[in-house]
Amino acid sequence: MLKGEVKAKNYSFANALPWILIIAGAVGIVCSMFLIYDQIKIWENPGYTPFCSLNPIVSCGTVINSKQGDILRIPGPIWGLIAFPVLLTIGVAIKAGAKFKRWFWQGLQLGATLGVAFAFWLFNLSLYKVHALCPFCLTVDVVVYVSFWYITLYNLQDGNIRLGKSLNKIRLFMVKHHLDILIFWFLILLAWILHHFWYYYGQHFF
Repeated sequence: MLKGEVKAKNYSFANALPWILIIAGAVGIVCSMFLIYDQIKIWENPGYTPFCSLNPIVSCGTVINSKQGDILRIPGPIWGLIAFPVLLTIGVAIKAGAKFKRWFWQGLQLGATLGVAFAFWLFNLSLYKVHALCPFCLTVDVVVYVSFWYITLYNLQDGNIRLGKSLNKIRLFMVKHHLDILIFWFLILLAWILHHFWYYYGQHFF
């Protein structure tokens, strides 16, 4: 066995995961509450401008007024207030010593996968339909991606999800370069945003 493989196998996400879930859940709750507050203010006064509306591109009001983020006619932040307390509770429970069955982790993996798919879908809608970005929504995207990534790595490492021996090298690579892969993903999203809105940022900042 190669030295790098031993190191990757010995690295455990068990200690970091509860803190990741706690922080992600707390940040997600705060962002969802801010978005719901702004949503209520806009319902009360259509001319209300959220403080995070900074320019035509970074505009919470434009995103909140759009209907693209509604699921079953329920605004996205409401779903956030449902999902993020669950992450926070799970993180606290693990930190307190709770042990969960394999089916629980598989269910959490399914929820995290649906969450990251939903976040990516909303990100695309913001770029190509709404043509604006919301700082709080982007923050939620970050915590969703981070949560999904480390839930997945933990499940792969703990055997809750099995890839098979033929894909073991991929799993070891993911474990060894977990932070590099995550940073690379965020750099891709940042480059995507700058490329899409270059007509504005290129004119105003360069």
